[in-house]
Amino acid sequence: MTLRLTRRGFLGTAAAAAANPLLPRSALAATPLTMQAAWINDAEFAGYFLAMDEGYYAAEGLDLGYLSGGPDVIPESTIIAGRADLALTTPDTTIKAIAEQGAPFKIIGAQYQKNPIGIVSLVSNPIAEPRDLIGKTLAVPPVNVISVNAMLKLNGIDPSQVNIVPYAYDPTPLIKGEIDASLDFTTNVPYTIGQQGVEATSFLLYDFGFTIYNDTVVVTEEVLAEKRDLLIAWLRASRKGWEENFKDPAAWPPKWADSHFKGTGRTIDNEVFFNTAQQPLIESPSGIFAMTGEDIEKNLSALGEVGIVGSHDMFDTSLLDAL
Repeated sequence: MTLRLTRRGFLGTAAAAAANPLLPRSALAATPLTMQAAWINDAEFAGYFLAMDEGYYAAEGLDLGYLSGGPDVIPESTIIAGRADLALTTPDTTIKAIAEQGAPFKIIGAQYQKNPIGIVSLVSNPIAEPRDLIGKTLAVPPVNVISVNAMLKLNGIDPSQVNIVPYAYDPTPLIKGEIDASLDFTTNVPYTIGQQGVEATSFLLYDFGFTIYNDTVVVTEEVLAEKRDLLIAWLRASRKGWEENFKDPAAWPPKWADSHFKGTGRTIDNEVFFNTAQQPLIESPSGIFAMTGEDIEKNLSALGEVGIVGSHDMFDTSLLDAL
């Protein structure tokens, strides 16, 4: 994976546009901007892949650098180190970093209006609601323990009543009955399990009180100040990519079998399922990436249940207002 950072400003491009008002943006010298994804290449990032391939970023005057994520990637660390201009994160880790460490972050958009993280279990041993977890073994990625503890507390359950063990993003222990449930993306993992001949069921933490976004778009205050216009251009191109993707969620994943999805080990049918399942969690009447005052308050309230004290000024909706 190649990491790239360029700190060229937007002023040169803006000046060229002013001097040549009839010149299309795509004809101007593109300005580099780098984004850090939250996970490996899959349908979670379909809108960005489409926007890259269809030239939406180029049309906005951007030369987009895309960094894939994974279990060893902490997106916030990438932007703090200056290796990327923006990152997709979970609001619990980002707000905790701002509140407790003074991290200079701003959240400028939210890809998932409803977090797709949930409890996955087998139909043969179903976990249908939080109280079903009492006395059971739940595998949770270390980064998500905060989320699970919040959901349990919101439902009157002491975390000590649940045997929480580490989860390595592999459904095999669940299929073998070594655990009773796991925490993972409900948009993807049940289908993955089904491909192995076992039927899975799931529920969202969001639907049981842990009402937070996911894949929040985060920048440092320095980048926000220096590259505001570039970030607005990125939001505009990305929104267009997602809107086009959701016109037919089954159309695009097959096109990426030998490019973005190559070598991931997942089937294209799985990615189509994922892309279709995530549509209602991403779309918003206010537009993709929207952050309404009501929903921001829901995020802050849910995080407050586990002692993460955030505030509205950690979110900046002014860039979305400019789209």
